[in-house]
Amino acid sequence: MPKGLFLEFLPPYSPELQPAERLWPLLDQALINRVFETIEALEEAIFQLCRQLIKQPQILRRLTQFHWWPSLTTCIV
Repeated sequence: MPKGLFLEFLPPYSPELQPAERLWPLLDQALINRVFETIEALEEAIFQLCRQLIKQPQILRRLTQFHWWPSLTTCIV
């Protein structure tokens, strides 16, 4: 281990460290039991689902924001 570098071990399940992980169930639910002829067709389906989610910011906030995160205004220097 190089001097001055420290390892930080994370818990095996920590969605609060990667908030986007909490969005997968929304996508999975819409894609489950569907067959796509090509990877492009799958990508297009995911793209359309993401476009729908963008129009629903309250859902995105509920799933991805945590009370202990700094607000956007406190992050701007």
